[in-house]
Amino acid sequence: MTSVPTYSAFAQERSDDEKLSLGQAVHGTAKGHPAASLPPDPDAHLSPEEKAAIDKKLLWKLDIRLIPWLCILYLLAFLDRTNIGNAKIAGLTDTIPMSTGAYNATLSIFFVSYSVFEPLTNVLLKKLRPSIFIPLIMVVWGLCMTFMGFVTNWSGLMAARWWLGVAEAGLFPGINYYLSCWYRREEFGIRAAIFFSAAAVSGSFGGLLAAAIEKMDGIGGKPGWAWIFILEGIVTVLFGIVSVWMVHDFPDLATFLSDQDRARVVRRLKMDQQSSAEHESFQMKYIWMAMKDYKMWLGMAIYAGCDMPLYAFSLFLPSIISAMGYQSTKAQLLTVPPYALAATFTIVVGYIADRTKRRGLCNISVSVLGIVGFAMLLGSQDPHIKYAGTFLGALGIYPCISNTITWMANNAEGVYKRGVILGFVIGWGNLNGVVSSNIYFSGPKYTVGHAVVMAYMIVFLMGGSILMEILLMRENKLRRNGKRNHWVEGLSGKEAENLGDRRPDFLYTL
Repeated sequence: MTSVPTYSAFAQERSDDEKLSLGQAVHGTAKGHPAASLPPDPDAHLSPEEKAAIDKKLLWKLDIRLIPWLCILYLLAFLDRTNIGNAKIAGLTDTIPMSTGAYNATLSIFFVSYSVFEPLTNVLLKKLRPSIFIPLIMVVWGLCMTFMGFVTNWSGLMAARWWLGVAEAGLFPGINYYLSCWYRREEFGIRAAIFFSAAAVSGSFGGLLAAAIEKMDGIGGKPGWAWIFILEGIVTVLFGIVSVWMVHDFPDLATFLSDQDRARVVRRLKMDQQSSAEHESFQMKYIWMAMKDYKMWLGMAIYAGCDMPLYAFSLFLPSIISAMGYQSTKAQLLTVPPYALAATFTIVVGYIADRTKRRGLCNISVSVLGIVGFAMLLGSQDPHIKYAGTFLGALGIYPCISNTITWMANNAEGVYKRGVILGFVIGWGNLNGVVSSNIYFSGPKYTVGHAVVMAYMIVFLMGGSILMEILLMRENKLRRNGKRNHWVEGLSGKEAENLGDRRPDFLYTL
């Protein structure tokens, strides 16, 4: 077949209709692709300026309906999984005596169940619908959290943490997958960053909340740490119930959209080379397509490179600060500023990555900050330098989480394939939370912990991002030069579309 440029290589300055014509011209053997499945344009009679105004208004409607509530849900999720660190310095290990190894085991058990069930949750989310699945898992994990305040021994704490991991497994991969089915690729990053910044806010908020709640020590015969679990769990249950009305389904079923707006959402995603807005029947082949994609395996390594440090940081920051000489309430309050700065920086990096479309370079650059921060924690015993290191550590970790997830979602096309890839990437990253739970021993140096976090960030986060960047650049060059056009020879338009991100006109986000 003669090498000709694919339509994505030169369609940047073209109108939608011209893009469709170019796609058909390049893939003459895949007749009608990608126009065959596009819904009619309800704004075909309008001028480009009028279309742009309608699109801007539609995007604002989506943002208002989707993002704020989902941020609250993830804030609660991250608060519930990491508040055990706050409970520890509020006296948990005094009431329930346990060794360092036993305490670390209670942290690890969460990540085992969490990661094992994550790859399955996106399939369940798609089959059960978000408006059913998300409220259901929230009520369950809220109850687990509440009952954790009534445990009286280590075994009970272990059981509660296991079921907390099972119930929470569906939220983070589910919401990222869900949002990727609503927004164009260049729009998704900032939304994912805003959503994930709730984790940093929860760290900040968690310290303030724990400092206040632990003053309830003795009320109802319960210690202060128990009230942290009970009150935060009850709040999660209440928000889960309200989520039945606040969480919306996918674009093709969302009731807050008019028929015209629904057509606009599906059409704008189709023009972005996405089919994820539409219904697709589950088949095992989508799992095998994901398993055979090198991007999934490399994405798992990259995500582990920032997710393990994330949990090490969030679980042990109160203890790290406490080991600097600050105690109880003051140590809780000093955890607030690093998280607050990280939340802001996460959104800034998400915006930059969307505008530049260079997510790999953002990962590489930001990871340097985290590496320097943990080097400061590792190399100095001055409390002020170590505290400054926690700021850089947070700045180097948090933005890479949402940026990596967005990068993987941008480059995986197909409803179930994307869901499976995100499930495995996030699941493997969270399984490495077991590592983070078992590398911090007695302070104040925490040499092993800081050194392992640095190694993860250097080898997996930075190294993996560099390798992914190189491989995607190479593949895009081959597609621009027409070296992959033979993949669609003899295929119908629908068959070509079903290739997902293996379509020759699909250019990867770098």
